[in-house]
Amino acid sequence: MTKKEYVERNIGITFDFVRHVIDHPELIDTIPDGAELDFIDKNMPVKTQGRIKRKKVTRYKVQHIFEPIKA
Repeated sequence: MTKKEYVERNIGITFDFVRHVIDHPELIDTIPDGAELDFIDKNMPVKTQGRIKRKKVTRYKVQHIFEPIKA
């Protein structure tokens, strides 16, 4: 995947997430203030080791609907 394809994919996921939040505004309550969102492709395993530690990361598995996952 080229950098351009990767960026376009991430932009598309972000807009899909915004649309989902518009349809389900209660989702905002599950995101802590100052959190960084991390979108994980549904076909990729979730890695917790070896990642840079960041404060308040909320991860979302990318499917047809977005759901918070516990890290």
